[in-house]
Parts: sequence; structure tokens; C-alpha cells
Amino acid sequence: MLFTNATVFTGTDFLPNATVQVANGLITAVLTGEIYESDTLDLQGDYLIPGLVDLQLYGGSWQFLNQTPTSDTVRHIHDTHRRNGTTSVMPTLYSTSHGVILQAIEAVREVMRERPGGILGLHVEGPYINPIRRGAHSPNYVRQPDERELAELIGRGADVIKLLTIAPEIFSPKQLDWLKQLAPETRLSLGHSNATYAEATSAFDAGISLVTHLYNAQRGFESREPGVVGAVFDHPTVRASLIADGFHCVPMAIRLAYKLLGPERLFLISDASFAYPPRPVFDFEDFQIRYDAGRYLNQEGKLAGSSITLLEAVRVCVEQAGLPLANVLQMATQTPADVIGRTDLGRIATGCVANFVWLDKSLTMKGVWQDGIRVMPAGNNQ
Repeated sequence: MLFTNATVFTGTDFLPNATVQVANGLITAVLTGEIYESDTLDLQGDYLIPGLVDLQLYGGSWQFLNQTPTSDTVRHIHDTHRRNGTTSVMPTLYSTSHGVILQAIEAVREVMRERPGGILGLHVEGPYINPIRRGAHSPNYVRQPDERELAELIGRGADVIKLLTIAPEIFSPKQLDWLKQLAPETRLSLGHSNATYAEATSAFDAGISLVTHLYNAQRGFESREPGVVGAVFDHPTVRASLIADGFHCVPMAIRLAYKLLGPERLFLISDASFAYPPRPVFDFEDFQIRYDAGRYLNQEGKLAGSSITLLEAVRVCVEQAGLPLANVLQMATQTPADVIGRTDLGRIATGCVANFVWLDKSLTMKGVWQDGIRVMPAGNNQ
């Protein structure tokens, strides 16, 4: 199949008047100029971008991974977000019981095998976080590091757990070294943390290369104690995710993070509890949330995940924060793919997976392809 007469976003730059050739689910060529054959789709100058890559989301339009950690829930999460352009997802658990994490490992593993370019692994956010910065996480599950639990999780899920969000200040240096040696393929991310600037910088220098949802549920910047946020801005290499929904981060905060980190170090996540359309009310254990004018609030009035898809985050960054479209798209495609070492995703280049989104110049979605097959609007290759 050929996608022709397209403004192709490669992962970093726009390539005007381009043609992308696809065979057997992979990109086989990226060419300049218009080429027409029997199986050709003319994009009429619109954008063809890589499928978006979301490394943190908890639910689809209805099902929620913490509540039902099954393969059907994983498929539902992917199907929901794929309908709005996110072709690769990392289903996420917030702080929960050891048993639920083990169930989710098996569920995600099953669907990873079915959809290797769609399900990227499991993000376990907590439970080893700082209770002072727990946000909407349940105090009944937030706990101190347990080496036996961690050893079993990594032993059972080393091939599945791709991200683990922790508060490093509640670990001893010996425990952190042990965890990094135990799980060399799992990326550790600092989040829900009350670390000081010195503690966060020390964690980054010791190998924690990521930060979970910058600004939120972490010690903020102050003139005499720059905290986690100051440590991120001051460090030369650490990368950070950001929830660009206009509630977790206002446009000025988005612009500041972008100016200081750039599109190679800042990447977008949806952090979606539910999306497309957002479920109005959800009540599970002590996690009770309601949809309120574009955001989710829990019974304490705290933000409890978002109600957006990643494409909506892209629009917020462009339309409200005023960031350049190419850099924003990079923050939603190539950079998150690079974060987890998936250089076959998040870019349009020969040899990469043929996951695409067709957008018009107003950023309205017109089509989604997964592995070269059109999935939205539903239909065949054309």
C-alpha cells in the first residue's frame, strides 16, 4: 500500500509531498513526490504521523485495570485509545495489592504477545511511594519497600514490567542498588516523591533516568529548596513525563518545562483514568471519582488521573501553550518510544512498524492504522 501526497512527520521533522510505502505491517520506503499505483491513498497534503505512544493510562472508556486486571481489560484500554490515535499504550496500575500486580502481569503478557506493537508492557506506579505525596493513591496500599514482594514481581514479570514508579527517598541506597541489579530491563521513574533537590539529584546520578508526571505529586520548586522539580530542570539528562490536560499543568507550566527540557527530554502522557468518552462516575474500593468539567476529582477534591487521550494533550500543547507542532508530536511519538527502547515505533522510517495517524491541518483525526491495517474508521486498508 502507498500513502501519497502526504505531509509526513518522521518523528522529528515534517517531510512535505511525501509517499510512504507499506508491506506486511512495516514501512518499506519513505519517498519524496507523488506516486500512484492501484493500492494508493491520497492524503491531499494532510499530515501522516506515527501512531501516538502513551506510557501511562489506567482505563479505557469503561474498564479500569486496577479493578479488573484481565486480558480483556488490557484489550479494551488499547482499543479505546487507539480509536483516537494512540496505537501503542502501556497500561498502568496505581498503588494496589501484590496479588493485583501479579494478575496484571499475566494479563498484559498475554496481550503483548497478540499485539506487540500495541501493548508495550506494564507500568507499575507505586506502591512504594511517599505517603506525603500519594495524591489520589489509596493510603491502604501505599507502603514501604518489601524486598520479597519486589523479588517476586520482577521474577514473575521481568519481561512485562517496563516502568516502575517509586519514591527513591523511602529506599535505602542498598535497596536501590539491589533493585537496579534485580531489574536491569525495567526503567525506574521517580514519582509521588517528597525528595529534596539533593536527594532527587543523587537518584538521577545513580541511574534513575525518568520522572513521572512532572510538577504533580512531587516536591515543587522553592527558592531555598528546589525540590524534585528543580532537580529535573537542573539535571542534564533526566527525562520527564507531563500531563498536558490544562488542569494538572496550566499552559505556562507546559511552556516552561518545554523550554528547559526540550522535546528530547519531555514527553506527554494522558494519565487517563477513563477517556473517549470519559466515564462520568467510578467507585472502586476507596477510589471514588467523578467527571467534572473536563477533569476527574476524587472524594477529597484531588485530581485523580485525567479524562483525555494523547491527541487531546497534543492539541492543548499547540493551541493553548503555543508550542511548535513538530516538537509536540515528537513528545507524543518518538521520545516516549525511545524512553522504553522501542526504536521501531514513534517514527516514520524504513523498517519501522506501520502505525499511523492521519490528521488534517486543524489536527482533526481522519484515520488510524495499526500494523498497516486501518482500524479507525473501521474498514480495510483504504
